[in-house]
Amino acid sequence: MSEFQDLKNMGFIFHQENNLGEAEKYYLEALKLENNAEVNNLLGIINLQKGNLDLAVDWIKKAINIEKNAYFFETLFQVYIKKADFQKIVEMENYVEELFPKEFFLIFNIALANKNLNNIKDGIYYYKKAVEINPDSYDAWFNLSHLYGIEGETYKAVEALEICRKLKPNDKDTEYFYSIALLRIKDYDNGLKYFESRMCKDIAIASQNKTYPNKATYNNLWKGEDISKKTIFVYYEAGFGDVIMFARYFPLLKKRCRKIILKIQEPLANLFIENPQLGIDEIIYNFIPEIDIDFDVHIPMLSLPFVLGLKGNDVFIGHEGYLNIDKKKKNEYKEKYFNTDKLKIGIKWQGNTYYDVDRVIPTESFFPLIDVPNTQFYSFQTFEGAEEVKKLTEKYNVIDIGKDLTDFSMTSATLSNLDLVICNDTSLAHLAGALNIPCWILLPYEVNWRWHTDLSICDWYDSVKLFRQKSIGNWKSIFDEVLKILQNI
Repeated sequence: MSEFQDLKNMGFIFHQENNLGEAEKYYLEALKLENNAEVNNLLGIINLQKGNLDLAVDWIKKAINIEKNAYFFETLFQVYIKKADFQKIVEMENYVEELFPKEFFLIFNIALANKNLNNIKDGIYYYKKAVEINPDSYDAWFNLSHLYGIEGETYKAVEALEICRKLKPNDKDTEYFYSIALLRIKDYDNGLKYFESRMCKDIAIASQNKTYPNKATYNNLWKGEDISKKTIFVYYEAGFGDVIMFARYFPLLKKRCRKIILKIQEPLANLFIENPQLGIDEIIYNFIPEIDIDFDVHIPMLSLPFVLGLKGNDVFIGHEGYLNIDKKKKNEYKEKYFNTDKLKIGIKWQGNTYYDVDRVIPTESFFPLIDVPNTQFYSFQTFEGAEEVKKLTEKYNVIDIGKDLTDFSMTSATLSNLDLVICNDTSLAHLAGALNIPCWILLPYEVNWRWHTDLSICDWYDSVKLFRQKSIGNWKSIFDEVLKILQNI
C-alpha cells in the first residue's frame, strides 16, 4: 500500500472517530503526495462539520475541479444549504442536471433551493423530476404538495398528499395537511374528518392541558352522542379570527345540549356577552379553579362543524352575518369619530406575525387609496404594527381609532359606523364579515385554506370580497386593482 493511501486511511479512521483535528492533519499530509479529489472533498466535509463553511466550499470545489463526482456536488449543496445560500444552488441547476439527470439527492436539493427562494414553478418542476427518479420519496411528494398548494393547484396537492398517506400510513402530520388540502377544495365532508388529526399535534395537546387538564381529557371529549341533558365545555384553540369565524355554530350546538360553557380569550368576552342569540350560557375569560367548573363533555371550538355533522354548504351557515352590534356604543362612536358625509373606510395591515409574516402589508401601500377624493380613512391597527400608524397620520388626515380599542366589543361598535373595511387576512376581517359589514380582504399569494381556490366569492361571509397577490410579495398588483374599484364607488 502506498504512503498516500496509508495517510488517507489514517485520516479516515480518525474522521470516523470524530477526531477532526487528527483527521485533517493526515488528509493534508496525504495531499502533499497526491492532489486527490476524494481527500479534498473529505477536507470540505471536516470544515462543514466544524462550521467553517467558506473553507468547506473551497475544498469541495477543488475536488470537483479534479473529478465531476455526484457525491462531491451533493456535499457542496449541503454546505450551501447550511449557509442558506440557495441562490448558489440555483445558479448551478442546469449544469448539474445535465451532468446527473438521475441523481435523486441533487435534483431534490435543487428543488429545495427553488422552494426556499420562492421560485415556486421551478420548485414544482424539480420535485416532479425527483419523484420520477424515486417515487417512494415521502419528502419529495410532501414538498411537491405544498408548492402545488401555493400555486393554487389544489387538486394536484390533494393527489400528492394521497401518495404521502400511502407512503406513511396513519401519520397524523400527513393527515393534518391532507385535511387542509381537502378543505381548500371545499371537500368538507372528508376534510373535517381528517382535520381532527390536529388534535394529536403538540399545540392541541398543550391547549387541552392548559385549559383544565383534570377535566378536559380525551375520555369525555364530545363525539356527537346525545347531550340534550348535559353541559358542554367549549374552549378556544386558535386565534381571535378563528374564534369569531367558528362562533356561527353555537346556535346549532345549543339545540343539542342543555348548557354551553365557553372558555374564550378576554378581548373577545364582551363581544360574545353582547350576543346572547348565540346561545352561550356561561363565558369564562380568566382563570377559574377546576373544582368550580361543572361540565359533562368538552370539545375544542374548531371541532364543532365536524361533530355537529355538517355537510356540504351547511358548513357556511351564518354567511349573511351572525353577530349583533351594541347600538348604544355604535352611536357613541358615531358622535366621536364618524360625523362626516365622506366614504368612511377602516384599514388594518398586520395581524399576529407569530403565525404568518406574508400577510403583513406595507403601510405605504395604502397611500394611493387615501388620496382618493371624498374618503375618510380610519386606522384599526392595534398592538403589533401600531407603530406604523404615524406614517399615515404624518402625511394624511387618517384617524387612529386603534389606539382606543381595548376589546372586540368596542371594535365591533366602531366598525358598524364604516362604509367599508380594507385589511389583510386578520381577525378584523372575520369580525366585519360576522357583522355583515362590507370588507375587502387583501390576501398574499399563498392563500389560507378557508378562502378556497375560487376567490371570486367568499363562502363564509356575504359582505366580504377577496383580492389575491398576482405574485409572491407583490402588494402593488392588489392595490392597483383595489384603487380602480374604489375610484368608481
